[in-house]
Amino acid sequence: MARKVIYWVITGLLAALSAFAGVSYISGTAQAVQGFAHLGYPQHLRVLLGIAKVLGAIALVAPGFPKLKEWAYAGFTFAWIAAHVAHHAAHDGPEQYAPLVLLVLLLISYVTRPENRKWEPKPARS
Repeated sequence: MARKVIYWVITGLLAALSAFAGVSYISGTAQAVQGFAHLGYPQHLRVLLGIAKVLGAIALVAPGFPKLKEWAYAGFTFAWIAAHVAHHAAHDGPEQYAPLVLLVLLLISYVTRPENRKWEPKPARS
């Protein structure tokens, strides 16, 4: 029971934070626009990542679609590793570690998933 609570609290938090960030990116808030400019990224990447974050957040909490959830976990992993590297290269100080904290939470969500949320690949036919 505790494992299920941990999963839903952490996964819900990650989905909410990702959805909020995604909407912020898509809507072009001043902070999002300035942040991407500070890192030297083009603004169309902000919109693309915003859409991906919103879709990934939905995929994490929606029932069913275990293969899609695997893709969402992978996408968030790549995005947050890249965010850490970008902030580190920009000499952003402690801010650069926020994506790593999110990555640890994502790992906890991944390992505490209930069985019905795991993707089981089908064995190859011979």
